[in-house]
Amino acid sequence: MTSIARDLDKKKVLFLCTHNSARSQMAEGLLRAMYPDRYEAYSAGVVATSVDPRAVAVMKEIGIDISGQRSKSAGEFQDTIFDLAVTVCDRTKQACPICSTDLKIPSKSPRARKVIHRSFEDPAAAAGSEGEKLQVFRQVRDEIKDWIFQTFGG
Repeated sequence: MTSIARDLDKKKVLFLCTHNSARSQMAEGLLRAMYPDRYEAYSAGVVATSVDPRAVAVMKEIGIDISGQRSKSAGEFQDTIFDLAVTVCDRTKQACPICSTDLKIPSKSPRARKVIHRSFEDPAAAAGSEGEKLQVFRQVRDEIKDWIFQTFGG
């Protein structure tokens, strides 16, 4: 199979979060690193902010570099149809229809054949010392990694 044919077979997955700063960024990096031959991973937020440096740091600890990723608003993908969109926080799920499943109607939001929800704790909201906050980022990273393996690895 040619590389172009393989690329056409890849499923497009969009991870959505409120600010596209931590959870959705980590999910994008994890899916891209774990299953690069099967999925094209993207992430966006209700509002674009910036990638949290703690998310970059804890991903680097497991050998995944997301430092080149940037925070994006969902509107940047208004012309893209994804195979799957995943909301990774409750606030984004409530903000739906940030992602429409009606593929025929033009929309300022991204569209997806299927939308699922899997909420993860917001590590940016963690209290405590910097070390304690980093530990929450690690915990959320590992939860996302396990969920990606269970959901996409089969």
